[in-house]
Amino acid sequence: MKILIADDSRVMRQIVIRTLRQAGHGGHDIVEAENGRQALDMVATEAPDLVLSDWNMPEMNGIDCLVALRGTGSQVPFGFVTSEGSEEMRERAAAAGAAFLIAKPFTPEAFDEALRAVV
Repeated sequence: MKILIADDSRVMRQIVIRTLRQAGHGGHDIVEAENGRQALDMVATEAPDLVLSDWNMPEMNGIDCLVALRGTGSQVPFGFVTSEGSEEMRERAAAAGAAFLIAKPFTPEAFDEALRAVV
């Protein structure tokens, strides 16, 4: 399985990768994007099986990336890993087609639970 991790912070991408490993999902092929625009392009070129995206990023944020992906007909499973987990954001994410939203700080158990529903 190929997982695309989109976050403007390299450190946060590494934390997400480490947490995936801790949750028992470390054997996957990981590709990384620095913002939503790059993630949008990489879905076309890399064909990931799952996108894990931050919400707030430069150039294109995560929700705009998801809306653009769905606009192209892509149904790649998409989840948010973000510092903001308000009910309004959860509703916007679900309405746009996100499979889940994991709020920071997160645990390996939260990742495992979210990923088991998608993979």
